[in-house]
Amino acid sequence: MNMEINPWADFVLESDSKREADESQPSTSNIPQLAPPRTSVENSSLNTSYSPKTHESRSSMHRLLHDRTESPLLSAATYAFQRKALKRAFRGTLDRVNVLGDDDAYGHTGCVNALSWALNGDVLISGGDDRTLRLWRLDPSDTSTPYPYKQSSVIHTGHTANIFNAQVLPWSSRIASVAGDREVRVFDVERALTTVGQGPELHFSERDTCIRVLKCHSGRTKRIVTEESSDTFLTVAEDGAVRQHDLRTPHRCTRTRGICPPPLVQLPHDLSTLALSPLAPYTFVVAGESPHGYLFDRRQVGRTLQGEWGVPCTDENYVTCVRRFGRTQRVSRRGEHITGARMAQTNGHEVLLSYSADAVYLYSVLDQPCEFAARRASILPPNPKKRKLSPKEPTLDLGLSDEDSTTPSTSSSEGSQLNAEGLQTSDDFVDPQLHEGSDDESEEDEEDEESGVPFPELDEKFKSPTILPRRRFDGHCNIETVKDVNFIGVEDEFVASGSDDGNFFLWEKNSGRLHGIYEGDGSVVNVIENHPRLPLVACSGIDTTVKLFAPTEKQSSFSRMRNADAIIKRNSSDSTARRSVMQFGFASLLTRYGMALRQEGDDESEDGASQCTPQ
Repeated sequence: MNMEINPWADFVLESDSKREADESQPSTSNIPQLAPPRTSVENSSLNTSYSPKTHESRSSMHRLLHDRTESPLLSAATYAFQRKALKRAFRGTLDRVNVLGDDDAYGHTGCVNALSWALNGDVLISGGDDRTLRLWRLDPSDTSTPYPYKQSSVIHTGHTANIFNAQVLPWSSRIASVAGDREVRVFDVERALTTVGQGPELHFSERDTCIRVLKCHSGRTKRIVTEESSDTFLTVAEDGAVRQHDLRTPHRCTRTRGICPPPLVQLPHDLSTLALSPLAPYTFVVAGESPHGYLFDRRQVGRTLQGEWGVPCTDENYVTCVRRFGRTQRVSRRGEHITGARMAQTNGHEVLLSYSADAVYLYSVLDQPCEFAARRASILPPNPKKRKLSPKEPTLDLGLSDEDSTTPSTSSSEGSQLNAEGLQTSDDFVDPQLHEGSDDESEEDEEDEESGVPFPELDEKFKSPTILPRRRFDGHCNIETVKDVNFIGVEDEFVASGSDDGNFFLWEKNSGRLHGIYEGDGSVVNVIENHPRLPLVACSGIDTTVKLFAPTEKQSSFSRMRNADAIIKRNSSDSTARRSVMQFGFASLLTRYGMALRQEGDDESEDGASQCTPQ
């Protein structure tokens, strides 16, 4: 029997008189306060009753009641109680509680590609294909709408292409944005961030707010990562570069003269994602059109002869690649792409990578790298087509391993298991023997030569030891767009990813079990961001609106767990078809298709039917 966990069983509402007294104080939120924890005797009656049972109180119980002011005067017991309540709230079922924008003139007019929380969650920043940044602020006058975020400001950025990411620089009123026009723009939006009113939204032009335009990148700029500074931040672009920008040292930025400071990292392939943890700000993870993610350490600064002589450094590699992140199964390098990366905010060592047409993988920088089996010396390279597979190696079916072509009713690897609902989950580590010989570069290079699509050759300084994943999260479909990945929860206890079917998926990080599937978009969900203080999740994608999800004690209208088996099976089929294209190439697929048609024609000709020769 499927029993829902009530996320509200450990706390109650305060009395109406106390709540009305609190509302008389200045506040930008209409969310009531958390009542202090009761004694063990009182807690014994909290499972089925709430106090008071008024209509207004019952309507607000779907929201996590919290102490809005994070004052240093809060006791350790109150802080621990709030964290426990937040953690318990996410164990329940989510439901859609608000939609920001509509199909008319309110909100964005194109896809929403960027989401980020600001001012400790009081403001949500969104950006998209309409090339504007929109600020959504809690409306204290709206007491009927759950989480009443309203559009308060619109910033016309001056970007000439789609906005991909936007972040508020810490301890400041500046917002940095990146877009497909290869530019990084910085805006000072103090008035937009501090304005609180019930009137129409305020519009700010590029001339009013833009204070800096950086044109250092030569490819589409995809992500921003902020640091504990109002002046420095990192960006990554499809030109393969990771750059650190410092607003305290301006320079004349032109692409033609090439006088921009050198990048921190320059890889020989496109990059699309960048991640950093505030607990370990000296390291960052970068990934893109490669089967690996790369961990760089800014403390590992190489020495150059020019630097020893006092000449300014012009080297394009200030930092050192100390580790790579790879997968356990053997997959051809051709066509591989990592669309999203994220480092945990609570421990600083866990890393998530989302592979296109594959799954999400969890790594730890604390794990020891895998030692691959040494290659045997031979005069001629082995023929991969005639190589006999050992029983421990994954078998190939149209170039796909068993692990790649899983369905909810089958196991994906030796370390996989099934939960009570029959949904696939993954164990901590896959048998290292499955990976023996999988790094055979000679075979991969031969396959790439046959396809005519060689993978860019990496410099030796990027070929660091490879860390294998701790866990694999699958069931979604990541093909059509560049999807991000994220940790969810007060202790990063969940993993979230969007999907091409318009849903977003939640998995338990420690067990790998599927926790929830929720409809978040009419087409594709690309971005998922967790509120910094509340059990509130914002997601966006192809639609022009932003959806907010929060725990509910009622039946969720937007949960799709009842159709989980069918959804996962369909997504697995779509991903398998895409991996076939990546593995063999389009020309090879046409050849196989022609052979299949000829075989079918031979069978029909035996029955006297006309034979059709493909062209």
